Amino acid sequence: MILASTTFIIKDDQILLGFKKRGFGMNKWSTFSGKLDRDENYIEAARREVFEECGLNILSLEERAVIKFAWTNNNDKFEVHAFLALKFEGQVEESEEMIPEWFDLDKIPYDKMWPDNKLWWPLFLAGKKIKASFLYGEKNKLLEHKIDLMP
Repeated sequence: MILASTTFIIKDDQILLGFKKRGFGMNKWSTFSGKLDRDENYIEAARREVFEECGLNILSLEERAVIKFAWTNNNDKFEVHAFLALKFEGQVEESEEMIPEWFDLDKIPYDKMWPDNKLWWPLFLAGKKIKASFLYGEKNKLLEHKIDLMP
């Protein structure tokens, strides 16, 4: 199981997304995500990934989701903890990996993202805490999903 974090950065009814220039998820818009480094917890990974990918310093986070991903065509299995950045500082900057851009919350480019995003992001953005799992097949086609609300 690959452990990872992802962080939603929201300000004034807008969300900061990054266009992935390389690696896993290339040519898709997403939140700022990455694998945990050795001896790193989910919060530390979330802060580090946001800083590396868009230059912001995260001051406060709220965990809102635990999402599991798997693929039928390989052995990759991810457990991703999703956070909302409650406080942050700094200047948004492009990195080697991501081109950051602010989007209005009602104009999120779901058609240029992973298919699961349109299923669980609205719940997350509405303040719900969720636990979900997604199974992908060939050509990253979403085959199965389950989404549960957490207390």
